[in-house]
Amino acid sequence: MNTRKILSLAMASVMTLSASAAFADMTADEYAAAAVVKTELNDSYEGKTVILHSNDVHGAIGGYAYIAALEKEFSARGAGVILADAGDYSQGTTYVSTSKGSSAVMMMNEAGYDVATLGNHEFDYGYEQLMLNLADAKFTPVCCNVILDETGLPILAPYCVVANEGAPKIAFVGVETPETATKVNPGLIKEIHFTAFDELYTTVQGAVDKAREEADLVIGLFHLGVDAESAPNGYRSLDVLAKVNGIDFVIDGHSHTTMTAGENGEPIQSTGTAFANIGVIVIDNATKQIEDNFLMPTTIGVYSMPKDEEVKLAADAVIGIVDALYGKEFATTEVDLNGDRAPGNRTEETNLGDLITDAMVWSVAKEGGAEQDEPFQMVGITNGGGIRASIPAGGITMNQVHTVLPFGNTVAVVYVTGAELLEALEASTYCTPDAIGGFPQTSGIDWTLDTTKAYDQGAVYVLDGKESSYYAPASIQRVTITAINGEPFDPEAVYAVVTNNFCSAGGDTYNVFANAGNSFDTSIPMDLALMDYITEALNGVITEEAYGQPRGNAVQILAAE
Repeated sequence: MNTRKILSLAMASVMTLSASAAFADMTADEYAAAAVVKTELNDSYEGKTVILHSNDVHGAIGGYAYIAALEKEFSARGAGVILADAGDYSQGTTYVSTSKGSSAVMMMNEAGYDVATLGNHEFDYGYEQLMLNLADAKFTPVCCNVILDETGLPILAPYCVVANEGAPKIAFVGVETPETATKVNPGLIKEIHFTAFDELYTTVQGAVDKAREEADLVIGLFHLGVDAESAPNGYRSLDVLAKVNGIDFVIDGHSHTTMTAGENGEPIQSTGTAFANIGVIVIDNATKQIEDNFLMPTTIGVYSMPKDEEVKLAADAVIGIVDALYGKEFATTEVDLNGDRAPGNRTEETNLGDLITDAMVWSVAKEGGAEQDEPFQMVGITNGGGIRASIPAGGITMNQVHTVLPFGNTVAVVYVTGAELLEALEASTYCTPDAIGGFPQTSGIDWTLDTTKAYDQGAVYVLDGKESSYYAPASIQRVTITAINGEPFDPEAVYAVVTNNFCSAGGDTYNVFANAGNSFDTSIPMDLALMDYITEALNGVITEEAYGQPRGNAVQILAAE
């Protein structure tokens, strides 16, 4: 295939390493550097089954045309092909969020997927909406550890078996991160729970054992990832693979990692995010063994994989409709607004975090919505993990704002004591400087985080009778609040915290907010609050003077290198 050869030349400077290379002590970026990357196919794949897989697509719907074209190419070379996805396809851009995830399922149907598991973001629009979306799926959704409270049974089939003619029977066991319990608005998923802690391993082992009775190979379709944040509870794909017997290979998602093996050579592969790569697993039909696994990049410089024209047309139709509605510029920014994950909104104060929390406070204050004897006692907090994209200097569109804040969250107000505010900050930075979705982006709070001190882990947080993935602080060791809007901090005073309805319901590490004695939802969408703040309070221009740099309200004390 000529395009493959062109890509191969373009990749001449990329180092290709063996999947058995030592991965110990590597960071996620180092995994990516060590991933096996191939750009040219064998002449023949007769007698082979090929699994093509994606993960964390996050609304990059144009990429489905890549995987559909690659499926046709492998088929033309004699392979039987299976398409699989490891979750988080329903959120990330306006192209899927404006339809509450249904357009993602439609595009997966167009591309010809066979099987997919659930990511935490599949639940962003609620359990009922998810099930409505999946009712239209032409692929088989699988997940063993999301349980409907009313029946005690999984909401989906724990696994499915795909058996092409003359090929080994391959079982795909779906696993969802238990962190979903607090990574999604708890109010939207009250009907279900996620098996967690040691019960997670028991649940997965049970599904694998049953799959083994029917299949020659068992593939874990995991949305678990390898983030350090997930290690304390044993929720990484590496942890589950170490605790569960009978899994031949894991297709992983959640942490956006690019890898073709685990940190100690474990059989795990992940493609990164947004179709940066397509994962390939080659199985020999005669021996019923996996003989190769690698990643194929979809673009290298100016070169791109071919696209399937029919799937491209379907994606272009969705993109055209959304762009027509959301593509008009309404303001400008003189500065780049930082929407990065780490380092970024999950690890430190950012200028975009400052802008968003200022907008939230402004949206409530302008309406007189928070009743406080002292106006200076109103502050803002939003979880850094809810900020999903950057905005470069230049014109700003509604599409960009909606991509930054895609969840449909609304502005809420909770009334907490100073002591409870301290707890929220302490719990939400328990692993900093490692990234955490709950990291507080704030307005009106001057606070210091001493990362050289250990987090004093207390009891696991419980919400509506269900254990979360996070632990309350037994004492406040790392966070100090120095001032509230320039006034002395009082641990006994009551503060009006302007946040989002996800955090106010106890999402991420904000369990203390869910237990607040008084709270209300303003019903103001966060993206609308941000756009109104920019156009009204900032006169349509985000200036260098106002938001060129983080303002420095959140100070971190770091260990000496």
